[in-house]
Amino acid sequence: MAKKLHRSSTDRMIAGVAGGLGEYFDVDPVIFRIIFVILLLPGGVSALPYFVLWIVMPIAPTGDRKHDDVIDV
Repeated sequence: MAKKLHRSSTDRMIAGVAGGLGEYFDVDPVIFRIIFVILLLPGGVSALPYFVLWIVMPIAPTGDRKHDDVIDV
């Protein structure tokens, strides 16, 4: 079965982007969090890619139907 890139629904600090990248690449998500923070310090370079990934990456299904539904606010 092919891997799919999703935001993590369980391993999340803000939006689950680093958790999803960690699951996809089979790497500790802390590595991605550190990379995002380091790139954020010099001038906010990683803020735009993080927000784009937040919008583009779907949230991983939890298996619980009521939590898998999208909520429009």
